[in-house]
Amino acid sequence: MSRRKIVAGNWKQNGSKVFLENFMSAIKEVEDVDVVISPPFPYLEKASALSAKLGTVSVSAQNASLYSDGAFTGEVSVEMLKEVGVEFVIVGHSERRELFGESDLVVADKVSKVLASGLTPILCVGETLEQREADETIAVCSRQISSVLDVVGVDTFENVVVAYEPVWAIGTGKSATSKEAQEVHAAIRALLSDSLVGLGDKVSVLYGGSVKANNAIELFSQEDIDGALVGGASLKIEEFNEIIKAAGI
Repeated sequence: MSRRKIVAGNWKQNGSKVFLENFMSAIKEVEDVDVVISPPFPYLEKASALSAKLGTVSVSAQNASLYSDGAFTGEVSVEMLKEVGVEFVIVGHSERRELFGESDLVVADKVSKVLASGLTPILCVGETLEQREADETIAVCSRQISSVLDVVGVDTFENVVVAYEPVWAIGTGKSATSKEAQEVHAAIRALLSDSLVGLGDKVSVLYGGSVKANNAIELFSQEDIDGALVGGASLKIEEFNEIIKAAGI
C-alpha cells in the first residue's frame, strides 16, 4: 500500500437521506484524490449503493464493535459494515475516546478487528490542549500509535490510514498552523519508519481539526500531510469540493 491522497468527511450525528443523495451527486472528482464520506449508521447502505452507482466516493463507518456478534445492544460489527458495502472505518476518534471511554487498548483491538475484516481503519490520534501546553503532543501521538503497532504488528500497519487530529482544534474553529501540523506529521512518519524501514513512506497521514477551504491549500502543501479528515466543513458541499480540489493541487 503506497501513500494516497485522501479527503474524508466525518458527518458525525448529522445528515438525512435527502442530504445524502444531494451530496453524493454533487461531489466533484479530482484526479489522484480518494474521497471518503462517513455518514451515520442508518445511511451507510444507501451511501454504498450510491457509491457503486456514481463511482466517485468511498464509504466509511464512524465506529465498529469489538465483537462479531452477540448480546451487545447498540453495537454494529465489522462484518455487518462490510456486508453493506463499507470500505473504511474511523477508529479512535477523540469523541469516542473522551465521551465513550475508549482506551488505547480498545482502539488498538478495534483497528485489529477492522484490518482482519479486510476494511481500512482510519486511526485518529491527537492531544488535548493541556497536553499541548505541557509539550506532550509527540509523546501522546506516539503512545496512541505504538499501542496499535503492538497489537497489529508493523507488517500489517501499512494498511492503516492515520489521522492526526489535535483535540483542541476539533469543532472549535481553531486549527494547528501548517508548520505545527507538519511537525507532528513528520514525527508520526519517523516513528513508523523507526518501527519498520519504509513504513512511514507507505502510510497516508491525514490532518483533522477545523479544516476548511481557506486553510486546506496551505496544509496540503506540507510534505508529510496527505489529506484531511474533515468535520463540520464536510457537511457543506461547496466547501468540501474546494477542500478536495486543494488536495489535488
